[in-house]
Amino acid sequence: MTPPTAPYRTRFVLCSGILALALGTFAMPTPSAPTRPIAAKVLVIGHRGASALRPEHTLASYAVAIRDGADFVEPDLVATKDGVLVVRHENEIGGTTDVAAHPEFAARRTTKTVDGQSVSGWFTEDFTLAELKTLRARERLPEVRGASARYDGQFAVPTFEETIEFVAAEASARGRVIGIIPEIKHSTYFRSIGLPMEDKVLAALAAHAYTRTAPVEIQSFEVGNLKYLRAKLGRHPPNVRLLQLMEEAGEGPADAPGTTYGQMMTPAGLAVVAGYADAIGPSTRSIIPLAPDGRLAAPTSLVRDAHAAGLAVHPYTFRPENRFLAQEFRNAAGPDARNEAGSLAEIRRYLATGIDAFFTDDPALGRRAVDTP
Repeated sequence: MTPPTAPYRTRFVLCSGILALALGTFAMPTPSAPTRPIAAKVLVIGHRGASALRPEHTLASYAVAIRDGADFVEPDLVATKDGVLVVRHENEIGGTTDVAAHPEFAARRTTKTVDGQSVSGWFTEDFTLAELKTLRARERLPEVRGASARYDGQFAVPTFEETIEFVAAEASARGRVIGIIPEIKHSTYFRSIGLPMEDKVLAALAAHAYTRTAPVEIQSFEVGNLKYLRAKLGRHPPNVRLLQLMEEAGEGPADAPGTTYGQMMTPAGLAVVAGYADAIGPSTRSIIPLAPDGRLAAPTSLVRDAHAAGLAVHPYTFRPENRFLAQEFRNAAGPDARNEAGSLAEIRRYLATGIDAFFTDDPALGRRAVDTP
């Protein structure tokens, strides 16, 4: 992995400033080696951190997720112009940073075709790491998550290396193992422009003592990169698993024209996936779909079929606002209102299907759903 230049390498002995902003008054305990493995029960994955509460993919978001009991935190990975892995949900960063407010970067707004889709905005591959470090994160859904939007402008875009170091520091301070579940975004696209990411991900994991032993699960919506990683890692690496993400049934991997996720979710398709991956990450509605009235219908056989193929099931994404809940779990507070009771009830309906882990924008609610009846 190409290391970031020295001024931008995070000094985690000073991370209390970030934590204070993220959590309010917070005293870090004396660091010690992690002593407790992740419990053998359904795992809670902090989706982009605690993205219901802080701007996504910031160290502040990861801090809240870890405080609130996440077993894993999720950094999505894209590449900079100088080949550094940074943490953003997409390579287009107009919606999650303040880049539009930087007149020096106005001319870099452009339109590109990424995975067959025309996208306009600003793209990480057109910025060096030093330039990206002048930007600050913004809430992606300010009209829904106004409380999170109050933190706009406070947090930088972290590198993958910085995220690993931050999680390692938190694991040491808290005396528990915290897993990392990185997603490689737009693999084929980045390879096509000379910025392949897979080997850099493996190099970053190998370079840090924490990720040589802590649970890591590399995920992708594509297929070829997971097969490549399986060949590089071997069948049973000590701590690294692979997760095949899946969108809706009619869609398909960007690198496998003619193949749909619906085909991949059949028993025959799952048997193929099991040849290179350890788990699948379908949408929640692929497990329990919505009926025409917006309420949950009967569960599909996906969890049972995946388990029969030897695959764990890690669906995405539970969100606490009314607009994201099935109709029977919503209250009368309005579509953008936070609805903890409804979110807990919905998560528990999915837990009853036998899922092994789940992604949530609010790990505190996920933790409550798992730990309390």
